[in-house]
Amino acid sequence: QVQVVDSGGDSVQSGGSLRLSCVASGPNENRVCIGWFRQEPGKEREAVAVTGVTGSPTYAESVEGRFTISRDTANHTCYLQMDSLKPEDTAMYYCAATVCVRGFVPNLKTYFAYWGQGTQVTVSS
Repeated sequence: QVQVVDSGGDSVQSGGSLRLSCVASGPNENRVCIGWFRQEPGKEREAVAVTGVTGSPTYAESVEGRFTISRDTANHTCYLQMDSLKPEDTAMYYCAATVCVRGFVPNLKTYFAYWGQGTQVTVSS
């Protein structure tokens, strides 16, 4: 199994930036796809950004050009850099991981098996 720990959420002003972190550990930590998701109370969870073992990031249209997903493979850490934040970005953000092989390119509907506890992001106008 893979353990996922996400962190970095905070309250910021509109236009500000945040960097979320995700650490995935386990016997398959060197071959996992990573996804960032968000959910507002009463709304469905939506995928924000996903990336494969070797990269190939895919973003939701709502965050394209503002968010960047990246990986530090040596430390098994994934980051979500969020710039130009808007009040609409306010949500609980979750990091998720799933075992996958090199060459597999996840999309926004790919199934993720292991989830972090969530970290709150609040953007004030």
